Amino acid sequence: MRIFFSFLSFFLVFSCGLEMNKKDALSTHINLSDSSIVTSDSIFTVGIEGPAVGLNGDLFLVNFKEDGTIARKKLSSDSFEVFVKLPIGSIGNGIRFDNNGNMFIADYPKHNILRVEYGTRQVEVFAHDSTMNQPNDLAIMDNGILFASDPNWVEKSGNIWKIDLLGEMVLLEDSMGTTNGIEVNPENNTLYVNESIQRKIWAYDLDEKGNVSKKRLFYEFTDYGMDGMRCDKKGNLYVARYGAGVVVVISPKGVVIRTVILNGDKPTNVAFGGIKGDIVYVTLQDKKWVESFKANYPGRNF
Repeated sequence: MRIFFSFLSFFLVFSCGLEMNKKDALSTHINLSDSSIVTSDSIFTVGIEGPAVGLNGDLFLVNFKEDGTIARKKLSSDSFEVFVKLPIGSIGNGIRFDNNGNMFIADYPKHNILRVEYGTRQVEVFAHDSTMNQPNDLAIMDNGILFASDPNWVEKSGNIWKIDLLGEMVLLEDSMGTTNGIEVNPENNTLYVNESIQRKIWAYDLDEKGNVSKKRLFYEFTDYGMDGMRCDKKGNLYVARYGAGVVVVISPKGVVIRTVILNGDKPTNVAFGGIKGDIVYVTLQDKKWVESFKANYPGRNF
C-alpha cells in the first residue's frame, strides 16, 4: 500500500479503527490456518508490495532495499535480486503480467502505468494521466485490458480506471471511497474493487471491452481495512486485511470460507505462484518481508 502524500497520514486514519485485537477480529471466521515466512529478514522498504508471478514462475515485488526498484526471486532460488530500477522519481506499487509475459507496474508518484516487455529489462511508459490521484493496484482481463485503483488517502475517496490495449485511459467511476484492491474473476465477467477505509468490496458486471455496470455491494467488514486482492480458479477472492494480520478468502457467493493468520499485522497484497500455482505470497508492510501459504486451488492467472 503506497501513499502519495504521506505514510503517516494513512497510519493515523487506520489507527482509529484498530480497537479490537486480532483474536476478537477473527471470532466469526472459520477454518483458521497459518502462513510461513519466505524471507529471512526485512530486506524490503515499507513500500513492499507487488507481488506478481511471471510466465516462468519467478516472483516479482516492488521496493527491494530501496524505493524505485523491482525485485525478482527465481522459482528455483531462495533469494531476491534487483531485476530493474525504475526511472528517477518513479516508485512502483501493484504489478500484473499479461498472457505474453509483459509486466505492468503502477507508478504512483508519476501517475503512470509502466511496462517492461517480456524478455527485456527496458522500462517504458505505457499509460499516463496527470489527473489521477495515484495508480495503486492493478487488475487484468485475459484479453489484456487493465484496471487501476486510484485512491486519494487524504480525502478518503478514489476512482477506477480502465487502460485499453493501446494505453488509453478511461475513467470508469469517480467519487468512490478509498479504492485499493482490484481484481477480475476467472470468467472475466466480474470486476471486484475494495474501499480500504470504508471496508467495503464492490462487484461490477464486466463485458469483453472492459465496461462495467450493475454495481453492487459484495462484502463489508466491520473492523480493520483492506488492501490487495486476487482470485483463484474457482472464483474465491483472497483479501489482504490490513491491520488484522490475516488473509480472508471469500467465496463467489460472498461467504467467508477461510482465514489465514499471518506473522505480521499489515498485509499489503497477495499473489499466486509456486510450481502448481497454489502457493499464495503475501507482502507485509510492518515486517518488510514476504510470507506464503498453500491455497486449495491455483490462482486464476496461473
